[in-house]
Amino acid sequence: MSELRVSHAASLPADLTTFSWWVRSIIVVGAALLIIGSVIAMVRPIMLVSPHDDINNAARVYAGYFAVRNFALGIALLVFLILRARAALAGLISLTAVIQILDAAMDVLEQRWAVLPEVIILALLFLLVAVRLSGHSFWKTAG
Repeated sequence: MSELRVSHAASLPADLTTFSWWVRSIIVVGAALLIIGSVIAMVRPIMLVSPHDDINNAARVYAGYFAVRNFALGIALLVFLILRARAALAGLISLTAVIQILDAAMDVLEQRWAVLPEVIILALLFLLVAVRLSGHSFWKTAG
């Protein structure tokens, strides 16, 4: 019976079950940055605000939400990468890119210019990976 079983991965073309080195690198580095950011938010939330700003209990609560969100995204990205779950990874990396874009918009509104370039670069890299994993530009409509 085991001879008749063919794994799903074995029946797919190699380019659908493996990821290029740059896709893996961006996902791993991006996930690491998300996880590190979550640890900073939990341990030293004061690092998330300007030097002249104060942190109170309400800010600590929201830093906790930020930490949990980023930790979950980072771990899920790594798990989907390890599992080679291409579709799930493409969707999650797209969501993560959108979150980074919204974070960048908030950085502009609150004039946090020091972190803005890094957030934008990370968002663009995540979008590039999403396009590569999905196989098409998701912003173009069919027609």
